[in-house]
Amino acid sequence: MTRVVLHINGTAREVDVDPSTPLLYVLRNALGLTGAKLGCGLEQCGSCAVLVDGTARPSCVAPVVQFEGAEIVTVEGLVESNGPGAVQRAFIEEGAAQCGYCTPGLVVAVEALRRRRPVPDEAAVRAVLAGHLCRCGTHAAVLRATRRVLRERGM
Repeated sequence: MTRVVLHINGTAREVDVDPSTPLLYVLRNALGLTGAKLGCGLEQCGSCAVLVDGTARPSCVAPVVQFEGAEIVTVEGLVESNGPGAVQRAFIEEGAAQCGYCTPGLVVAVEALRRRRPVPDEAAVRAVLAGHLCRCGTHAAVLRATRRVLRERGM
């Protein structure tokens, strides 16, 4: 076991773990942050995405030690003091979730886009969402929610 210090949702958190443990398992099992989900376990479906230094990254394979010193934000960290964050609100308003399993990863991906690109075009929106699989068929609603939240920021 190794002591690892992670900066998650604005707070330093210490955990004693095997350094090869994927970040996702530390988030869910050691820290109780269960928003990110294990989907494929191959970094291909996006359900385990978290923000790492402002970029959406999968968390199901990479060892936790790779994330030391990084600023990690989970979907739980996107909640604002008065309730759901802007992307979360847009997803709710557009009904952009059915079973909800992939939703945290999609929300994280859209938040990353919202933070880094002042004027994303349709191609950028679709590129960000391309790495996220939704088997419920909410893609049209996800696109509407994404366009809504970007429009609300004056984009």
